[in-house]
Amino acid sequence: MPVGTQGTVKAMEQRELHEVGAQIILGNTYHLYLRPGMEIIQNAGGLHRFMNWNNPILTDSGGYQVFSLTDLRKIDEKGVTFNSHLDGSRHLFTPEKVIQIERQLGSDVMMVLDECAPFPCEFEYAQKSNAMTLRWAERCRTAYEQQPPLYGHEQAIFGIVQGSVYPELREISARELVNMDFTGYAIGGLAVGEPAETMYRMTELTEQFLPANKPRYLMGVGTPENLLESIDRGVDMFDCVLPTRNGRNATFFTRFGTMNLRNACYKADFTPIDSACECYTCKNFSRAYLRHLFLAKEIFALQLATIHNLFFYLWLVRQARIAIIKQQYTQWKQTMLQQMQSSVELIQEQSQSL
Repeated sequence: MPVGTQGTVKAMEQRELHEVGAQIILGNTYHLYLRPGMEIIQNAGGLHRFMNWNNPILTDSGGYQVFSLTDLRKIDEKGVTFNSHLDGSRHLFTPEKVIQIERQLGSDVMMVLDECAPFPCEFEYAQKSNAMTLRWAERCRTAYEQQPPLYGHEQAIFGIVQGSVYPELREISARELVNMDFTGYAIGGLAVGEPAETMYRMTELTEQFLPANKPRYLMGVGTPENLLESIDRGVDMFDCVLPTRNGRNATFFTRFGTMNLRNACYKADFTPIDSACECYTCKNFSRAYLRHLFLAKEIFALQLATIHNLFFYLWLVRQARIAIIKQQYTQWKQTMLQQMQSSVELIQEQSQSL
């Protein structure tokens, strides 16, 4: 899912999102609640109409953004009290309030309010946090049933498994959320600084307690390698800012590893980023031209890089789906990982030799 935090995927038009094959995007409750505010979005007929996006939208609860404010928020059983990063105004997010906001947004997939425990954290903290997150999830489930949708379409609701890197807490969280019977389940609290192998281990452990016939969503992940490894462990859905954020910093993801176009080796390279790629950027522009745009600080550079990176990510997961259907996923994954890694090393050698 491309990340459209504030009702827009940075440097992309909605038309371009359709062209690269995006089927669903992610919006953020915290940011949209603060600006432009729920009154504006509700008067517009919901987030889909406000931003003119007819495909599905998933909205995060805003919990991660609130908890990242550290010095500006207070957590208790009621919910999270925080100061806006925009103007310092005081707000309270309760589980019930978050569901109300997501109803007003009209997103197709709503996330419950949870606490994302920091890494590292002590077992006692993770245990207490996890227990409160489960109580919040139950309150969200009740509010979801009591507050009807506003725009004539049904909205799914996902629970979020927490528990930091402690297997016993992950199991408790997953089992209790499954008993609450959510539409789907997210694996949260990972990709927050822990080693990749720890993330994979926690994902694999959590997955075995989640129903096979409902979606599994690994939040905030990740690199192309992270996606392929997590798909192998049973994950269906991902969101991450890497393709868009890294693209705006001249980093391009390809089948042959990552490329930083600021490197001088691309100054007179008139080949496309990837000659086999079918995206608008690769079909029309060279590495040399893209490098020039970045060095000249042209806005067009950000747009072209984002188009390519999102196209590549969406192509990658489509290829993963094909490999799964053919029952060839493990072999395909190993081939892709070897190809990307060997080329990363080659690109690094080129850069170091300049």
